[in-house]
Amino acid sequence: MSAFPRVEEALEAGCGTEFTAAVARIEYRGKPVFERAYGATRGDASATPVYCDTRFDLASLTKLFVATLALQLVADGTLALDEPLWRVLPEWKHGDRAPITLRMLLAHNSGMNSGADYRAILDENVERFALHSELLAKPGERVIYSDLGFIVLGVALERATGVSLDALARRTFGGSLEFRPRFSQRAAIPATEEDAWRGRVAGFVHDEKAYLMGGVAGHAGLFGTAADVAAMTESYLGPLARGTAAMLPLNLIREATQEQASDPVLRRGLGWALKTSNDNSCGRFMDRSSFGHTGFVGTCVWADPVRDLQGVLLTNAVYFGRDAEPAPGPSLRVRFYEAMVEDLNL
Repeated sequence: MSAFPRVEEALEAGCGTEFTAAVARIEYRGKPVFERAYGATRGDASATPVYCDTRFDLASLTKLFVATLALQLVADGTLALDEPLWRVLPEWKHGDRAPITLRMLLAHNSGMNSGADYRAILDENVERFALHSELLAKPGERVIYSDLGFIVLGVALERATGVSLDALARRTFGGSLEFRPRFSQRAAIPATEEDAWRGRVAGFVHDEKAYLMGGVAGHAGLFGTAADVAAMTESYLGPLARGTAAMLPLNLIREATQEQASDPVLRRGLGWALKTSNDNSCGRFMDRSSFGHTGFVGTCVWADPVRDLQGVLLTNAVYFGRDAEPAPGPSLRVRFYEAMVEDLNL
């Protein structure tokens, strides 16, 4: 009998209707206690099985890796959390962007717009568009979850180091994590949405802005496994819960996983989202100190430092279309995270 009957029931029920492909990984006290793959890479004759080491389009989970790169530069003194970013982005030295700091980009309260319809920027240089797009609020005034802010963050990291974002990610995280999988690898990567512009998106980034940037961006574009996501999350959770060796100084880990910007729906740390209510995707049972993130295509991670517990769920939930009628009741993510806590009896 499975030690995780509720988790398995939730994922088996969603396979074929809420996603074609999924990998779930649960770690408790720093050790994997559950990992299983479900389904196939797509819903047609070209499908191949999904395995635990299958790589998925991580979508906005990319932001967590890029935020970690930024915090490493803070740790080594290359950047500072509270200095204006115009020091590396001289375009911002004059005007309403001059006060924007690295902390504001990481906490999504820079005032930058959330994004842009790709159809409006097809002929634009997306980096330039992000750097010069009109602010929606004064810096520091309120939370606006911003892809454009993390696109700018990627630009800032490249300028501060003289190294491409792609190379920074590979050098820092290793494993199977990468931008722009090779053509020969695409068939093994779960397909996402059927796109009137690009056809079936399979093995290249789903996010349109990242696609227009060649597949490498600060807000989306990384492909990786559930183990890749869990390893990055453990680099925060382990030092907090068990005092393990850290990739970052402990004071930065604490800042990253504590409230930096208030929002009634989802409070913000540095890169991380913080549990704010039982309506969040981590469900009712994880502690309020929990931190996590979601990705548009169906990816998510949440970690609970009180229970020393994390769960990664990678899916291709937009395969059936972003406008598909949701199943009644709690979302798949909520069902997964609530089942995880219940099955462990924590």
